Amino acid sequence: MNSSNNSRPGGYNCVVCIKQVPDTKQVTGQAMKADGTINRAALPAIFNPDDRNALEAALKVKEECGGTVSVITMGLPAACAILREALMCGADKAYLLTDRKAAGSDTLATSYILSQAVRSLKPDLVFCGRQAIDGDTAQVGPQIAEKLDFAAITYLEDIRMDGDYAIATRDIGTGIETDRVKLPALFTVTDKFGELRPKNVRRVMKYKKAKAPAENGGVALEGDLAIGQLSCDDIACEADRCGFAGSPTNVYKIVNVVLAGGDYKEVAPTDEGIKGLVDELVADHTIG
Repeated sequence: MNSSNNSRPGGYNCVVCIKQVPDTKQVTGQAMKADGTINRAALPAIFNPDDRNALEAALKVKEECGGTVSVITMGLPAACAILREALMCGADKAYLLTDRKAAGSDTLATSYILSQAVRSLKPDLVFCGRQAIDGDTAQVGPQIAEKLDFAAITYLEDIRMDGDYAIATRDIGTGIETDRVKLPALFTVTDKFGELRPKNVRRVMKYKKAKAPAENGGVALEGDLAIGQLSCDDIACEADRCGFAGSPTNVYKIVNVVLAGGDYKEVAPTDEGIKGLVDELVADHTIG
């Protein structure tokens, strides 16, 4: 990120959407239930990798231009673990959005609920990970932007501020593109932006006991120990756009694919060996 930014007085209000996800690198035979759904209890929960990059992007804006960074996650009280981690890395405020009405939300319902929460925080910049490893749809970030009527910049690699505008460098697959976008705007971030900074020791000591009311038996904590808690009613969500009611996605089938090695044939690294391989591929119509 370029340190010669022309930032606004008072800095920028940044909001980061983060998610706690099952660690898909730890998939075992117990990771799937008999009905083909994920057995989340069998997998350790982690801070979604791309969301860590999104948090780093927001922290860099704050570090170089001033302002605040708020993080928000939608999920069960256990998701407070990643909110505490975000606070330990430099976030100023953290919010848990938890509500039975949100259960069963697909990407459409999730993006609607999150957009309502983000709207309530009145951000200048919104950062999301490119995608979550438990779904890999990459839909939620752009859908939030659409619902907020914000410009959406995907695959962010670098950002610098210029008053009421952001100068964003993004990966377009065949190269990079630089865009000048008026705020407020939303950015989805990949690992190319850079890894999330380590936890600050002082902040670890400060926030290690931070909890939301739902994680603390319904009792709200005070000051630095408080993680804000939101419900669908708090952010004026329409009931028919939340949870199963607001989710048109139907899963037709889930298949657990197991890759296994098969027979192989060694080909001599000679002209004759290559010619023989090509002749075989043509003969069985693999090529030609």
